[in-house]
Amino acid sequence: MWQKIKPYVISIAIALAVGGLSAVFTSGNMNMYDTLNRPPLSPPMWLFPVVWSILFILMGVSSAMVYVKKDETDVSGALKVYALQLIVNFFWSIIFFNMRAYLFAVVWLALLWILILIMIISFRKIKPLAGYLQIPYLVWVSFALYLTIMIYLLN
Repeated sequence: MWQKIKPYVISIAIALAVGGLSAVFTSGNMNMYDTLNRPPLSPPMWLFPVVWSILFILMGVSSAMVYVKKDETDVSGALKVYALQLIVNFFWSIIFFNMRAYLFAVVWLALLWILILIMIISFRKIKPLAGYLQIPYLVWVSFALYLTIMIYLLN
């Protein structure tokens, strides 16, 4: 039993650790969000960790689904894209909250969006459900891109 769930537990833990570590590095500066001129549809600050936790869990499940297919197909390219997007994801909040480099955050988020799309396509070829589980992530990052563009323009 443990051998079957082990990749999922490890993958979820890695994804949540990346998100958690990024939050630790930016936690002292996140209160600045409330001081910004924000666009319509801006969610309250408490919603972000809830949504991100769900998305990181989905990332972990999805990457594990791909990883366990390694005996049947070449998954290394898909997992490299996954790792790269996790790294880009990690640095976005540092760019936005710590550096307050809003235009750079827009560009960085656009890069993340592209990587997520590539990841979805790569995952879908290996295990369709793994790709589909990433769609909420792409939708949320699309919304985050709107927010970041508007924050850049309004501030």
